Amino acid sequence: MDLGIKNKTALITGGSRGIGKEIALSLANEGANVVITYQSNQAKADEVIKAVEAAGQKGLAIQADLANMDDAVSIISQSIEAFETVDILVNNAAIWPTGYVKSIKLEDWKRTLDVNLTSVFLTSQAFLNHCLEKELPGNILNITSQAAFHGSTTGHSHYAASKAGMVAFTKSMAREHAKDNIRVNNLAPGIVETDLIREKLETDAPSYLNRVPLGRAAQPDEVADIAVFFVSKKASYITGATIDATGGMLM
Repeated sequence: MDLGIKNKTALITGGSRGIGKEIALSLANEGANVVITYQSNQAKADEVIKAVEAAGQKGLAIQADLANMDDAVSIISQSIEAFETVDILVNNAAIWPTGYVKSIKLEDWKRTLDVNLTSVFLTSQAFLNHCLEKELPGNILNITSQAAFHGSTTGHSHYAASKAGMVAFTKSMAREHAKDNIRVNNLAPGIVETDLIREKLETDAPSYLNRVPLGRAAQPDEVADIAVFFVSKKASYITGATIDATGGMLM
């Protein structure tokens, strides 16, 4: 099946591990050149790029602190410098600090919003302006969370707030730029077996999985398959939408 992704360039923030890594590899397997960002673990990022190249595509890893305004913008210009254009932007990078409202420090609140939401605004703005300047179609996929709709019961209210903001921002971008052939959508995973959550699943699986009608955590590649569809030409009539990939948690 031709998904219309071959020879496109995709930028995936936080693409060195977890869901972002699987999205990067899945897009490479469909023929896209791939740019990923990582914060500190260059070895993990290099592994992803080697896998992208093994799939026959070009890859680039950019170190960036997405809480930094300049970094959030420059990842677009660096990607364009390397590949001349960016066709697909996947805003995936996020942090997930723990803290109940009564004790969250303001600096932790601000950093969570900076990484999870403000960077999405800045990177998306730079991407949109690139597409508009070159009169190119574009595709933005924002990785939100079931927490955007349920809130958090486990001490992650700052994370939930950032992801809820992403949902509204996505709809606003989609409304503004549908006329420009730029699609903007959300993908809301539930409990996914990544490094971030695996330890919790190993020590207290029932408290997490009892909330999932399908009775299990998703694998990262299952979420990546949905992401690839969303940014493909097979989803060309979808914009401003949020797809529920929670195993039924949002029913």
